Amino acid sequence: MKTVTLEVASADDVKRRALEAFKGKKQRARISFATPELLWRVLTAKRWELLKVMAGQEPLTMREVARRLNRDVKAVHGDAHALLDAGLLDKTEDGRIVFPFDAVRVDFTLRAA
Repeated sequence: MKTVTLEVASADDVKRRALEAFKGKKQRARISFATPELLWRVLTAKRWELLKVMAGQEPLTMREVARRLNRDVKAVHGDAHALLDAGLLDKTEDGRIVFPFDAVRVDFTLRAA
């Protein structure tokens, strides 16, 4: 199963992992956000549903994703582009979108203020 981890990480943590990857240390698939607020701004409830529908699927057209979600194509288009910009979705050469993972793990810690 191919899993991506969505996490809250500092720029220093991301740089450290990138340097380790260049040295050959195997890394898990991760997408990092600077704050929990940014993660939740990108990963709205509707976008989470979109990822759930696309997980483990072949590339799909926007219209097919909208049909599976029972949502308006224009609204799905906006959400898909936000996820493309965040690196969660990829676009194929023929314009289809794909979520190249079977599962999503969300990892962050809430600390006292």
